[in-house]
Amino acid sequence: MLDILQREGRISNVEMAERLSLSPSACLRRLRALEAAGVILDYRARLDVARLGYGIEAYVSVNLNLTQRSDPRERFHQLVASWPEVVSAAIVTGETQYVLHVRARDMQHYSEFVLERLYREAQALDIQSSLVLSTVKREEAMDLLPKAAPAARRRAAAPGRT
Repeated sequence: MLDILQREGRISNVEMAERLSLSPSACLRRLRALEAAGVILDYRARLDVARLGYGIEAYVSVNLNLTQRSDPRERFHQLVASWPEVVSAAIVTGETQYVLHVRARDMQHYSEFVLERLYREAQALDIQSSLVLSTVKREEAMDLLPKAAPAARRRAAAPGRT
């Protein structure tokens, strides 16, 4: 059910029930249970952001000055949450403290984001940008169906095995 919903969020309950060999009412009960348990967070439409005028995509590594008297992390988290250019943000391991996924209309917009938001507002100590030239893969859905290793499949299919 989850595998289907990840890839076809607009599927009707009746069609999903048919695919899963369930009655529509049983299918709906399972769906509601997954929603209530917080496994299904929401339903969304994927947008072509380039067609909406956002031609710049970047991954931005950010380091804050943690030697200050006050810890800037909580304020940075609040700022990042308020910036519409930031698609996602993660605290990461390694030399960088944060990686931001950023979208901007054009290079002027991106430049303003870096100079005004990151340097001036957030007082970032160090910023490194990687502009996306081309996207090789963008998949939101995870493969949830377990796949046996080829050797395990061969052993399971061998005659005389139980």
